[in-house]
Amino acid sequence: MRFGLLLSSLLGLDGGPIGMDGALTTANVPAKFLGDVYFVEHVPLMALQVDPRISFALYVPESHYNPDPNSEGSNGEKLPLLVYVHGTGRSIVAIYDELVPFANSTPCAILAPLFPAGMDGPNDIDSYKELRSQSLRSDLGLLSVLDQVAYRWPGIETEKVAMMGFSGGGQFVQRFLYLYPERLAVASIGSPGRPTYLDDTQDWPVGTADVEDVFNRTISSQSIGDVTLQLVVGNKDTELHGDDDFWEWEQEVLGGGGLPPMNETRLESVQKLHTSWEQAGITSQLDIVDGVAHNETGVRETVLKFLQPWIQKMA
Repeated sequence: MRFGLLLSSLLGLDGGPIGMDGALTTANVPAKFLGDVYFVEHVPLMALQVDPRISFALYVPESHYNPDPNSEGSNGEKLPLLVYVHGTGRSIVAIYDELVPFANSTPCAILAPLFPAGMDGPNDIDSYKELRSQSLRSDLGLLSVLDQVAYRWPGIETEKVAMMGFSGGGQFVQRFLYLYPERLAVASIGSPGRPTYLDDTQDWPVGTADVEDVFNRTISSQSIGDVTLQLVVGNKDTELHGDDDFWEWEQEVLGGGGLPPMNETRLESVQKLHTSWEQAGITSQLDIVDGVAHNETGVRETVLKFLQPWIQKMA
């Protein structure tokens, strides 16, 4: 550790406000040592320095990665980045198995942020999906993760990324899209049970009436429409999460947060969202996968088939 800090000091590394003071980067580590310091292939689960409650997993295919695109003789090309947002269960296992062949063949890097349950109190499981709560701004958390990755892996493109999420992850992706369409080139939104509609008569997270007050940002249908979009759901994703008794109990005991009770199936909500976007002039590809219920792996092939050519265009 002391050697690492000394080396960082000698190299003049300064991460400034993103908490990267003294941090090594792939630009100042000899390429032959990148694997030894775990900067390529599977990167150890890392804490976000400005908010260690949040962490992230990263996969960087070594054979396709340029550690210093600004070096003399480099063509300056960067590796595209696919951000994979977990669902309510917080599983990021896909970055260690299913997404590795995709990353190697596309090629691209894969980033999986982790927003632990309990960040907004011991019973909290949903706050990250809403992007804001009393103690968490998960949208800003992800932007800080991207800043940290950009600093330490200058060969990864982080200004405009691809993003995918299913269920609770799909809710996050959809809401992040509304606020930051300029940061997305392509996005896949899978089975969001309680999406946000472009409705200026209802407040966030049901609608968008108070977005400027809550986030100090405005929503532009035109900018959202500039992003290549997929909505995906299984044709058997037709069960409600909990019945009326459950939602009444949750509201009474837990307060329910800002998300409303789930009163329509995920198949219905995706179709309704697709129609509402069409009416707002936003084009999206609607994929309804035969034989699949609420199962992320069941739609994975459809999602990756959609994403791959667009990610390749980002290179």
